Amino acid sequence: MFKIKEKVIFKMKLNRMKKLGNIKNAIKEFKENKNKNLSYLLEKRFVWMKKFININEKGLEVGSGGGFSKKYILNKNFKISDLAMHEHLDIKNLDGEKTGQKKNSYDFIIAVNMIHHVPFPIKFLDEMHRILKKNGKLIIQEAYCSLIFQVITIIMRHEGFDFTKDVWNEKLPMSDKKNRWSGNIAVPHLLFDNREKFKERFGKKFLIVHNQLSEFFIFLNSGGVTAKTFYIPLNFFILKILDILDKFLIKFFPNIFAMGRQIVLKKIN
Repeated sequence: MFKIKEKVIFKMKLNRMKKLGNIKNAIKEFKENKNKNLSYLLEKRFVWMKKFININEKGLEVGSGGGFSKKYILNKNFKISDLAMHEHLDIKNLDGEKTGQKKNSYDFIIAVNMIHHVPFPIKFLDEMHRILKKNGKLIIQEAYCSLIFQVITIIMRHEGFDFTKDVWNEKLPMSDKKNRWSGNIAVPHLLFDNREKFKERFGKKFLIVHNQLSEFFIFLNSGGVTAKTFYIPLNFFILKILDILDKFLIKFFPNIFAMGRQIVLKKIN
């Protein structure tokens, strides 16, 4: 992993992204399909998950934001939730660290770019383990803090990263507890890149059954999911070409180009 700096943290007022946290606007743009680049990105983010989901299984998405997953995950027993109180949510005001859900309730749980917002990721993983059924899967799409992602983060002053945090310390918050839009995109690295530490803490609870990098141009030129920024509108043909180029760049130069990662944890006990 190439690191420009070990720690880059920005105050919210310095953020150069637009409409940060404006869920209503994000839903409106998605429904009106104003941004085909974003639609392509979101389809890529959710369709791969279907390999780990059976159609009749009971599932939950935590930190679902605009709830875009429901267009792609069509299970009747699939619910979306968030810490917020938006009307489109099936379960409102759900805290990922303490959900209030019954033990062994779900066959699968989805978490898309939300773990790096969770103040205590270890508590989150413990809670997901508690509410998953045995052999249930925690399906994760997260940030990958590559060299270019670090550069973009510094330019846009969005969220930031801190590799100096001890993610295994359950008393030390990884992000601002008072601001749910605060994020530390180094968290997925701190959790999943040190396999020995992960196995020591979660080896009796989870098995990593999928770990793959993804997204470069497709993410970079998406315009943003909730927080918005400049993008160049493209047709499906060009997006498909960029997708192929992404796969090539990520395969051969992952620590430079990759901006997303896919992780699937299977509950084994």
